Amino acid sequence: MERKTKVTAAEGKQDLLITREFDLPLELLFRAHAEPELVAQWMGTKVLKLENRKHGSWQFETFDPQGKVVFKANGVFHDVVPNERITRTFEMENAAFGVQLEFLEFERLTDDTSKLTMHVVYESGELRDQMLKLPFEYGINIAHARLQEMIGKLK
Repeated sequence: MERKTKVTAAEGKQDLLITREFDLPLELLFRAHAEPELVAQWMGTKVLKLENRKHGSWQFETFDPQGKVVFKANGVFHDVVPNERITRTFEMENAAFGVQLEFLEFERLTDDTSKLTMHVVYESGELRDQMLKLPFEYGINIAHARLQEMIGKLK
């Protein structure tokens, strides 16, 4: 699988940059991150809460085939500007990674294409490096491929 989502992690830093160009109009790419039904569809998760406004919060859960929760995450929105940016925190429950700060920037490339840039800041370089030892880059590529495929059908 070609990895279209690029993850850049500079040595000795505590952040990373994630970029991906999509064959989706800007408005549709933003909706895929802001509308609970669309988020649930491409992320394959249950959206318990998604309040896309300053000081709003979000909460997701993912279950295994037996119905057991295998992933639970939550956070708070600090800034939401439709079709431009989302600034939020991200915390996985029962994980040693702590809270991270995410800056999502949405950019129109053409009428039919757009770009997502995510700047993710961790509490320390060690925590960031711990995350990168997991199949993080592979997982985000899978998720973004699903986003392109599923949300692309709405064009």
